[in-house]
Amino acid sequence: MTRPGFRLALFATLLALVVVLLGAYTRLTHAGLGCPDWPGCYGFVSVPNTEMQLAHAQLRFPDSPVEEHKGRNEMVHRYFAGGLALMIMMLGVQAWHRRHIVDQPVGLPMLLLGVVFAQAAFGMWTVTLRLWPQVVTAHLLGGVTTLSLLFLLTLRLSGLFAPMPQIGRRLRRLAAIGLALVVLQIALGGWVSSNYAAMACTDLPTCQGQWWPDADFANGFHLTQHIGPNYLGGKLDSEARTAIHLTHRIGALLVTFSLLALALQLHRAGLQGLARLLVLALAVQVALGISNVLFHLPLTIAVGHNAGGAALMLTMTLINYRLRPVFAMSQRHAPSFWQHAHVLLHLGPHR
Repeated sequence: MTRPGFRLALFATLLALVVVLLGAYTRLTHAGLGCPDWPGCYGFVSVPNTEMQLAHAQLRFPDSPVEEHKGRNEMVHRYFAGGLALMIMMLGVQAWHRRHIVDQPVGLPMLLLGVVFAQAAFGMWTVTLRLWPQVVTAHLLGGVTTLSLLFLLTLRLSGLFAPMPQIGRRLRRLAAIGLALVVLQIALGGWVSSNYAAMACTDLPTCQGQWWPDADFANGFHLTQHIGPNYLGGKLDSEARTAIHLTHRIGALLVTFSLLALALQLHRAGLQGLARLLVLALAVQVALGISNVLFHLPLTIAVGHNAGGAALMLTMTLINYRLRPVFAMSQRHAPSFWQHAHVLLHLGPHR
């Protein structure tokens, strides 16, 4: 039986997926600075298009000429993200008002509120710091985190999937490791994208015709690089971008082997449906990643690769949620803060 707020949480989850994909589309069309200010666009609520507005934009931002299509991509993303933030606020308010109801999640909606405020800040810094790779990558991770937490909230409000006490710790540990590796791989994907390293290697399975080409890992992962220049198009040299790309490939191999091992264990545990879903999500994502290299990063496939990463993350969220242990608690009292922390950190049991 679904709980109050389920439909709103489900709709917010779908909207979060749209926002993540719009963010990917904005980034891949080089529209991250389509509006050089925040939250408006050249000082307006939409992209300037009249002669007076264009003259005003030129006066205020002489080094950033108006490119309507890029500005439109950026503003569409911002408006959808703003709508998502309002929905998360509604979920938070509803959860607070229902906090005395048994099995009503409260900690998770409050956490989502914190994440969405942080996302707004990262969205602003993405523009004001001129696509600084650290901020762009953190903004991407924040978007995926928002999506995953909303999906987790939807699962908890759905009333489905009781805890599985018969599942051993080994399987749960393997699922947690798989989730952690997927998160790290998404972060690496964000670092590849924000440093424009996707085309550093244009062949498979080798890179630049070699198994191990010259690569500058020190500069490729120099996380304290200075803030200031416009990072549109990237500032790293070829060897640094190669290092980033190679690391992402190695990460992909680790994720693939780990998730295949998890799928095998799920199948042996009698969870064939979850095993098949995981293999499907993994296969699609691997195919999209290979296609990006072989077809030289076409926009459709590149956006699809971002969607595949989100789908894999949601699949791992579902698996960890299904495998959560029974969490004994009083039926009369709400869980403590530490019980909430257990749920959020380990995708734990219902509250």
